[in-house]
Amino acid sequence: MTKAAYVPPKVWKNEADSGGQFSKINRPVAGPTHEKTLPVGKHPLQLYSLATPNGVKVTIMLEELLALGKTEAEYDAWLIRIGEGEQFSSGFVEINPNSKIPALLDRSVEPPVRVFESGSILLYLAEKFGALLPTDPAGRTETLNWLFWQMGAAPYLGGGFGHFYVYAPEKIEYAINRFTMEAKRQLDVLDRRLAESPYLGGEAYSIADIAVWSWYGQLVRGTVYSAAEFLAAQEYTHVQRWAETIANRPAVVRGLRVNRTWGEESEQVPERHSAADLD
Repeated sequence: MTKAAYVPPKVWKNEADSGGQFSKINRPVAGPTHEKTLPVGKHPLQLYSLATPNGVKVTIMLEELLALGKTEAEYDAWLIRIGEGEQFSSGFVEINPNSKIPALLDRSVEPPVRVFESGSILLYLAEKFGALLPTDPAGRTETLNWLFWQMGAAPYLGGGFGHFYVYAPEKIEYAINRFTMEAKRQLDVLDRRLAESPYLGGEAYSIADIAVWSWYGQLVRGTVYSAAEFLAAQEYTHVQRWAETIANRPAVVRGLRVNRTWGEESEQVPERHSAADLD
């Protein structure tokens, strides 16, 4: 017997568990599900996150700033277990009403400034500390072109390809083919750009590279979705060169460990409150 084709209802209602890894916490409304105050450490910058591709953008950025001697970029990184719904606490929602990690609170100013959306956090920190963002109009614009490209493109990679290839409760050929096509097109966009210059913004490493590498660099290295072979990632030689160059930066190595709770135990630093936590 063939399975009956799905016919969308006239008005959709959330009446059934969709299945999949995150189905228990997904819901069609915003706002907090429970009261909980977020912890606050001793540093001006308070980060609430998890070492997903979006999360590591910020920990890499902060470690790069510290490596540049920006001591005011010292930070506390608190673990938010998204699988347990901690992003829906009242304290977290107060910083990010969209209930997504990462979220940053800058307590060096009064009143404290909340910053949410990973791209916004990277731009905020680059401007605050005067680093990793060119100051000339052309260089700044090209860097922001690629930063915003990542923010617009990655949902197709994460919520599209990653979801249907890894997390969906059943493999749907149409969905996997559709988003694999887009993931490979995006990799080709990057490969063509990186054939022209060593980094996305030009000659210098920048917040654009941090943002894009956290998704696409890790993808071609096989550390996101374990899909490098499936996507024939070896074909994108310029992306591979760029991805390996960035992966070997000491600040990147440190940033990847922060708020990590899986993999090799030596690579897990669930919370970070000083540089000593990464020793």
